[in-house]
Amino acid sequence: MQPCGQSLFAPRPGNRPPATRLLALLLLLALQGAAAAPAGSRTPEDSEWCQDAELPQGLLLQAARAALHFFNFRAGSPSALRVLAEVQEGSAWINQRKERKVDLVFTTELYSTEEAKARLGKCSARVFFRNEKPRPAVNVTCTQLIERQKRQEEDYQLYRHMKQLNTPLDVVSIPDSHGHIDPSLRPIWDLAFLGSSYVMWEKTTQFLHYYVSQLSSVKQWKTNDDAIDFDYTVLLHEFSTQEIIPCRIHLVWYPGKPLKVKYHCQELQTPEASGTEDGSAVAPIELSNF
Repeated sequence: MQPCGQSLFAPRPGNRPPATRLLALLLLLALQGAAAAPAGSRTPEDSEWCQDAELPQGLLLQAARAALHFFNFRAGSPSALRVLAEVQEGSAWINQRKERKVDLVFTTELYSTEEAKARLGKCSARVFFRNEKPRPAVNVTCTQLIERQKRQEEDYQLYRHMKQLNTPLDVVSIPDSHGHIDPSLRPIWDLAFLGSSYVMWEKTTQFLHYYVSQLSSVKQWKTNDDAIDFDYTVLLHEFSTQEIIPCRIHLVWYPGKPLKVKYHCQELQTPEASGTEDGSAVAPIELSNF
């Protein structure tokens, strides 16, 4: 892929070659291209993109956040939640529709306030932003994952705790009005953050990104099956506009199984994002983990 610029063979004004010379030139270029590029080495998709010489400020951070939201959701483990540490390197390409494809490498830390943050190695990702549309396509892989046995033990400990409650949870607000999260509610916060990761990934664009500000109206449902089933409202803080967006989320979780999420948000009142929409995380499309 080449940097964006003018065509190499742009004609000069007032100088039109004869038809025979033009045909000969085109034939020569076709033969040279066939000899220089082995079959399958270049696709029509590649020819649409050129390297983005003017990398927009914050684009790499935006791509890293989107990739990490998606990674957390797909991991489906409240004990293995990660947060972004730093972006180490990256590059971007752009096409005529102003869509951007971003390749990057970043590091992450364990999402925990109870212990010193531990680096969890590097993540590599490719993120595809469809101009200003939400739900970027993501491929991401991370190294040095938290020890599998430890993660499973912590997830099952949380699961047993919630299943053994005599009275299902019915919490007004996390954190409270003083910004404090009771230690007994920390696992619920982590599980709700996990479900919110799906919503934040779906709503992320090139220019909009979200943080979990507060949970309210957390209500656990008593069910006959094995899964943890609860509803909550999350207040998402959109950084660039400083808007607070309430989203009602229904989450179904069982350790080791895919997370299920349905949500309904009050959208920003903009031409591209007005009204409401529902999302389901049972089977995301167009995406894959390495």
